[in-house]
Amino acid sequence: MIDFPKPLCDNPQKTSISMRWFRILAAGLWAAALAGAPAWPQTQPAAAPGVPGSTPLVLAGGTVVDVSDWGHSARDLPDAIVVVRDGRIADVGARGAVSIPKGARVIDCTGKYLIPGLVDGFAGTNSQGQANANLYMGVTTVVAASDYRRGLIDFAASPGPHLYLVDSIGTTDNWSLLAKHTEWVLKLREGAHPTELSPDDTVLQLTATARLGTRVLLLRRNLTAANTQWIIARAHQMGLVTYGEFVSTPYEVGIDAGVDVLLHMGRYELGVIPDELQRPLVDSFEGSAAYTAYDYAERLPPTDQHLRAYAKFLATHRAALMPTFSTYFLQLPGHRNLWKEPAAALLDPAHLFDPPDRATGELVYPLSPWTRHLPAVGQRYMEEGQRKKAEQSALRLWRINETIFSAFPHYLAASGAPVQGSMPGIGLHTELEMLVRLGLSAREALAAATNNYAIQLGWNELGQIAPGRRADILVVDGDPTTNIWNARRISGLIMDGNVLDREGLLNLRK
Repeated sequence: MIDFPKPLCDNPQKTSISMRWFRILAAGLWAAALAGAPAWPQTQPAAAPGVPGSTPLVLAGGTVVDVSDWGHSARDLPDAIVVVRDGRIADVGARGAVSIPKGARVIDCTGKYLIPGLVDGFAGTNSQGQANANLYMGVTTVVAASDYRRGLIDFAASPGPHLYLVDSIGTTDNWSLLAKHTEWVLKLREGAHPTELSPDDTVLQLTATARLGTRVLLLRRNLTAANTQWIIARAHQMGLVTYGEFVSTPYEVGIDAGVDVLLHMGRYELGVIPDELQRPLVDSFEGSAAYTAYDYAERLPPTDQHLRAYAKFLATHRAALMPTFSTYFLQLPGHRNLWKEPAAALLDPAHLFDPPDRATGELVYPLSPWTRHLPAVGQRYMEEGQRKKAEQSALRLWRINETIFSAFPHYLAASGAPVQGSMPGIGLHTELEMLVRLGLSAREALAAATNNYAIQLGWNELGQIAPGRRADILVVDGDPTTNIWNARRISGLIMDGNVLDREGLLNLRK
């Protein structure tokens, strides 16, 4: 029996995956100046990130939360002094052990908790509204992807979180960061289905996308084993991170090759399929062979020995799991109407893929055109049937993930937004909620959205409140290690050493 807490409101729902094309509109620029202030109630309007002030900033009296060692360490620092200079954390220590610089702007954080800015490890951000929603919810870094569901990355959004770019590799892709570059237009054009690039073109693509500032290479479903192996090896030589959502490549091969991250619940469960189901996927990564493979993986009982062996395999290898549970949140028990979140007021449904109904918070199932000829009662029956089928599928996948969790692999938090009901900013907090439901402690879940990125991916500029790290800091009103919901109770938001007006972010200028 799945042990979910009682729903806070509303009923479970399902996800529709309609292949509709939408056009992303760019929002206008918005920035405001930062001025001095003595305490959080009088914080000033949001400043554009990356413009540190010359006056040191000191956070005094709060408890610095320890998120090191995958969240297994609990050496919190009470009554701490945190000194910020030029956008970086300069010093951290107990009161009396750290001197407050003369002339510093001091903010009293007594009774509050200090945590690093949150990282969303895989999401789109296609508008100013989405950028504001991320910041409002404390998401200061987004590993940003462009695709037909997430739209184009809005690089002009200001203010906005730090963007770490994801690009596909080794395959044609109309949404690649390189796709509009003259020399790549023809090479990357997909046609009916994506196809693998030649080894020579893939080498050139690696170099070209790295020059654009890409940090993460996405190894997609159609890549075959040999290409997956050498791309991972070459990427690591170049200092690039690899995410895998394999189909044609067996998961065991990708994991053994050293892939950094396995992306998406509903995908990495394919690691349990037998060889006779894997072989057809080499030539056909979608269609009937793929449906059969997914169905097999999804219907394995949680007690299956092959599944338990796969869970142990995952836990003893490098790859971390990035489940993006948020994209299943509205299909699982205990969900609520996310449109009631304050940050949801910033979001335009036109910029979300398959958004939930505003009134109910439930996902909408568009029926096939032929069903218009059915009476209303018949249409409702079909919609309810689809909803129940999707909920059953989500629960089966969830139970498989409970078995995988029992072997204690490592996790990274990501929302997958703005897809299938997952909303920018809000989605990362539902992800933390789901990780705790899965069995992680609140501290371990918090680490999955902060310092685990430094440990797993080598992004040592973020993830901790420690000297030398980027000064992206959240001041929260409750202890997030005892209740993950306290990570939402943000009373102070600092990015690049600048104090942002969190409430002012809700006043989006259209």
